[in-house]
Amino acid sequence: MPSDSDRSHGQGGLTGVMTRLLSCLVVCIALQPLVGWANPYSPLDTSATPASPATPATPCQKPVYLTFDTGHMGVAPLIAEVLQRHQVKATFFAAHESTQTGDGSLGNHWAPWWQARAREGHAFASHTHDHVYWLADAPEGRFDVRPSAGPRKGQRLRWTAEDYCADINRARERLQVVTGVPALPVYRAPGGKTSPALLRAAKACGYAHIGWSPAGFLGDELPSDRYPNAQLLRQSLERIRPGDILMAHLGIWSRQDPWAPAVLEPLVQGLQQKGFCFRTLREHPQFQQWTVRHGA
Repeated sequence: MPSDSDRSHGQGGLTGVMTRLLSCLVVCIALQPLVGWANPYSPLDTSATPASPATPATPCQKPVYLTFDTGHMGVAPLIAEVLQRHQVKATFFAAHESTQTGDGSLGNHWAPWWQARAREGHAFASHTHDHVYWLADAPEGRFDVRPSAGPRKGQRLRWTAEDYCADINRARERLQVVTGVPALPVYRAPGGKTSPALLRAAKACGYAHIGWSPAGFLGDELPSDRYPNAQLLRQSLERIRPGDILMAHLGIWSRQDPWAPAVLEPLVQGLQQKGFCFRTLREHPQFQQWTVRHGA
């Protein structure tokens, strides 16, 4: 049976051990914030670890390619906000068209808007400078065209292949000025109107034509009384498939009920919920080799 002195010694030893453990615990707790402070990217502070937005966390199994053609630019700020909020990258086809405010879609007034999109990682391509519609092939390798912008707006003109290529190139060069980044060596003809001869002429001067998928026609230029926004949204969510190229505009003069404020965000959210991911045409497998060969 232990004596009183033995019990007293054992209790004192236990008390000493507890005191040392408590002191160590206090010191460890006090030092822990210093570890995170000394190395803000340590595992103790994972929220501070930078992530590269250019590298997706998982491979994209269901890509779609959202594109916008220029227009009156009235909804351009809203479109930019939606894309940034949902981290969507798009390709913009630009012509120098009349706008609701400013000096045209590729004018100095809109240059800061284009520069901001470049910083966000979007891609850019020509829509012809004067928004030139192809009308018909003409003799001697020429083309009948009608610009819908610029000083010859509304005139029926007969252009050579060199004339047509110069107008494509003019928009591309202006894009590179206002964005500060190279534009893609592809273009989109206004209205998607082309002929085999026109496409050969464009390819000969370094431009592949990119239209849109049947389900990718988002309908923002259709009359809103016959094609309401709710119907357009429902059809798009039902019909879009992986690999589709989607097309809308930065403003349509004729549509009474604008498409973008009502449809763009729920369309993006709905497609993302279905597992779709958004890529620029820079990453489209059909055009990657073309863009590399032609200097993008």
